[in-house]
Amino acid sequence: MKIEADQVEILSGVRFGRTLGSPVALLIRNRDAANWTGVMDAEGARSAEAAARAVTRPRPGHADLAGALKYGTHDARDVLERASARETAARTAAGALAKAFLHELGVVVTSRTVAVGGVAASEDEAEEIDALLALPDDAPMRAISQATVEAMIAVVDDARLRGDSVGGCFEVMARGVPVGAGSHVHWDRRLDARLGGALLSIQAVKGVSIGAGIEVAGFGGREAHDAIAYDAAKKRFTRPTNRAGGIEGGMSNGEIVRLRGYLKPLATLPRALPSVDLVTKEPFSADVERTDTIPIVAAGIVGEAMVALVLADAMLEKFGGDAVSETRAHLDAYVAALRAY
Repeated sequence: MKIEADQVEILSGVRFGRTLGSPVALLIRNRDAANWTGVMDAEGARSAEAAARAVTRPRPGHADLAGALKYGTHDARDVLERASARETAARTAAGALAKAFLHELGVVVTSRTVAVGGVAASEDEAEEIDALLALPDDAPMRAISQATVEAMIAVVDDARLRGDSVGGCFEVMARGVPVGAGSHVHWDRRLDARLGGALLSIQAVKGVSIGAGIEVAGFGGREAHDAIAYDAAKKRFTRPTNRAGGIEGGMSNGEIVRLRGYLKPLATLPRALPSVDLVTKEPFSADVERTDTIPIVAAGIVGEAMVALVLADAMLEKFGGDAVSETRAHLDAYVAALRAY
């Protein structure tokens, strides 16, 4: 919401614009918290205001019902405030640090809006990484074609007028990831598994595709895989296609890492779905909290943060080092060895 300015305060771990190697603590003050002090008070007895704003009619598609049953509460506000996607503000802040670290290693991460409802961007835009990086932070959709942006906005406006929400798809791309990040011998260190889990951890993301991961299920083997070539001038193995999304056998293969997150329509609806009261067990319409029509741009930015965090971790596993300069030196030596292979 516009009330949230999301200014980040750095509390520790940074001096004169450089990280120190100690934990970096970041604080984002939720400006809306002042309006909820009586409802979410950490001490004292339950107030009349808190009782009046209790959530007893769980919203289908949310954590409300399962969380209330899991923790034995009849007020799902105990659950929904922590389950809210608002917590991804902290992930995005941490992801910015990971992106800065990756940038020092020659890796850039960006995202694009693939689809909103039935409106899809051109697949050609997936190759325009520099153009996507140049999009302003307040771009209404992370798409390059103005006609596509306008068509996507029209879908959102139509859903909003109907009191409904709409789903969509975003794609995160990481350029410059060297060969060999991840593992083919440890199931819990496979890069595709880690990235897939990171994107699925984002609220409302119900599916993840790596490269042409969903489409290739209907392909034959000769159509599904990327042929291997060798560029003698650059002394590197190349691929004319990237259906694998930059990952083979749980490891990066030197191509652009590509992942798509499929976003379900948001579950809080102005025209609420049927539900049942947790206390009386009588049928009611679900409670309505603050919501949006589709957070597709924000989802892509959170996706960038999660991909950056996983890739930064994988790069440190591969190249180590206590300082960025040391990690970079290890990476450069590795790349030189690959060219001499």
